[in-house]
Amino acid sequence: MHLAETDPSALDVAWMRHALALAERAEREDNEIPVGAVVVGADGEVLGEGSNRNISDCDPSAHAEIVALREAGRRVGNHRLLGTTLYVTLEPCAMCAMAIVHARVGRVVFGAFDPKTGAAGSVFDLLADPRHNHRVQVLGGVLAGEAGTRLTNYFRRKRGKAPI
Repeated sequence: MHLAETDPSALDVAWMRHALALAERAEREDNEIPVGAVVVGADGEVLGEGSNRNISDCDPSAHAEIVALREAGRRVGNHRLLGTTLYVTLEPCAMCAMAIVHARVGRVVFGAFDPKTGAAGSVFDLLADPRHNHRVQVLGGVLAGEAGTRLTNYFRRKRGKAPI
């Protein structure tokens, strides 16, 4: 597993809280799976943010990361997002990981690990694969308990079970 061996900074935690707020809003307002993402520039400016839109938009590619990357690309006027950090509440899947690589995002910080489809070290390690011409720094597990509980409770409610 290729994860940065550093603890999250206070800034990482603050941005993850922002992503968690986006996830909460997606669930509350749109009944979407609660995943939120924010792309932050090297200067600390929010370039794009998003939450899952798969259900609302009838779009299988509308994961939080993709929504945030699209907004960031439009904002900077480029498909390359050099020097940016993507904060996301759930470990990116393979689709999102490859979009991150193609966008040349510098760093990904994620919350909950995804043992079924995670592509940042759990199941696949696409962000650090040496065959790509770009590798991404990764820090996983930031506020993982909070992010994971939010996801677990969403699916428990969908199945008529009490939240944990």
